[in-house]
Amino acid sequence: MILAPHNAEVRELNEEILQLLEGEPQQFLSADRVILEEGADPADEEPVPIEVLRAIEDPGSAPGELNLKVGCPVILLRNLDPTRGLCNGTRLVITRMGGRVLEARVLGGEHDGDVVMIPRIAIPPSTSTTTHSFMFMRIQFPLRLAFALSINKAQGQSVRYVGINLRSSVFSHGQLYVALLRATCSRNIKVLLADEEPLTANVVYDEVLI
Repeated sequence: MILAPHNAEVRELNEEILQLLEGEPQQFLSADRVILEEGADPADEEPVPIEVLRAIEDPGSAPGELNLKVGCPVILLRNLDPTRGLCNGTRLVITRMGGRVLEARVLGGEHDGDVVMIPRIAIPPSTSTTTHSFMFMRIQFPLRLAFALSINKAQGQSVRYVGINLRSSVFSHGQLYVALLRATCSRNIKVLLADEEPLTANVVYDEVLI
């Protein structure tokens, strides 16, 4: 698992590593529509272009353009079936792809190795994280690539080998601590620092510890 503090770095790493796998990626485009609030949105308001909606990347939401290959790891973004281990944060590897359903194998946990089906679902926006003046609904597979994960998203995960990209420093309390605890053995942790300054900050809020 590769970890990084910022979502932009995670997306860049995931797309770069995906290109290293054999074959061409299959792209799955979301179906997005603006949610009009009765009495609040003028009927003659200009519609938001589909390209604009698809380019929106809210934290925790599925991407508008999802590029996948068989064999790539992904992380589930919604609770689909907790009894079968399909919870928000579950890691899987893609084994087969269809237009409406993806087949995947669960990685880790008590359901390790189970083969499951992931459908497209309606994903409403998070009212707490959206920065847009309108609300919209996205229909997409609730997945993101998981060659790399944000440190926050990796909480609770445990893997054998961890690489931590700290060319940009952590920015919130406890992030570095969380990243360093993801590996089952300290010898299996590698940290990448910036060439010009091979140091990183450890953000700690003293008031949290009091």
